[in-house]
Amino acid sequence: MGIRRRKYEEIFFKKLALLSSIFLVVILLVIVISIIIKAIPALSIEMISQTPKGGFYLGGGGGILNAIVGSLYLAFGATLLAFLLGFPVVIYMNIYANPNSRFVNLLRLVLDILWGIPSIVYGVFGFVIMIFLGIKASLLGGILIVALFILPVIIRSIDELILMIPRGLTDAAYSLGSTKFETAFKVVIRQVSSGIVTALLIAFGRAIGDAAAVLFTTGYTDNIPTSLSQPTATLPLAIFFQLGSPIEAVQQRAYASAFVLTVIILLISVITRVSARKYKKFKV
Repeated sequence: MGIRRRKYEEIFFKKLALLSSIFLVVILLVIVISIIIKAIPALSIEMISQTPKGGFYLGGGGGILNAIVGSLYLAFGATLLAFLLGFPVVIYMNIYANPNSRFVNLLRLVLDILWGIPSIVYGVFGFVIMIFLGIKASLLGGILIVALFILPVIIRSIDELILMIPRGLTDAAYSLGSTKFETAFKVVIRQVSSGIVTALLIAFGRAIGDAAAVLFTTGYTDNIPTSLSQPTATLPLAIFFQLGSPIEAVQQRAYASAFVLTVIILLISVITRVSARKYKKFKV
């Protein structure tokens, strides 16, 4: 009787997992297809190769090149800065400190709380600090705030990966005379290298797709920024501003902007995963 019950339970949860997976795929397809259908009327070479012209937000000519370039500047800059700040923290938590100590566990709790704070809170916090320091909305302000926003994502993602490494692997490295620095970079990091790439991808996706954190800190402009002190446009803000227009042609451009943003994230995801898989295959 017990064996039969366990068999039924296994079949039930297997079917449930399959249905859940199908449901998620269907939802994703519905979202993507609906965006494509609404974006088709506005999609063109000029849309992605030109900056806004006069009367763009009233249905005039031009495109969203300023928002595309601004989003890439912001996301790459914030992800790089967050990684440079967060990577040493991860190494300290897992190599130089006791990973199970009270301090490290408290640090993990703080990072989990920071991860859950809405991005608009980071944006308001950054805006208040910028006003206090007399800093205008700019690409640099957006990079700093978005980096702070995705910092817990990078640290905790890599931290969980390192915790999955068998303790005996690091103990063996120490027993052979390796220093903590050598163990960190020649043993631990090599084991989680593909996972680090995935963590950076997740952080990049949050950085390029967030509108709330940059609403008050980056400003908005129809031009491509040429320095960190200039304001910059981003695709999420372009979607937000265009979708609020009563003009149908401008609303269609909002969906076209959403389509471009989706394609950018998809391309980066595919390239990153292929690169990580090749690196893992040839790693020795």
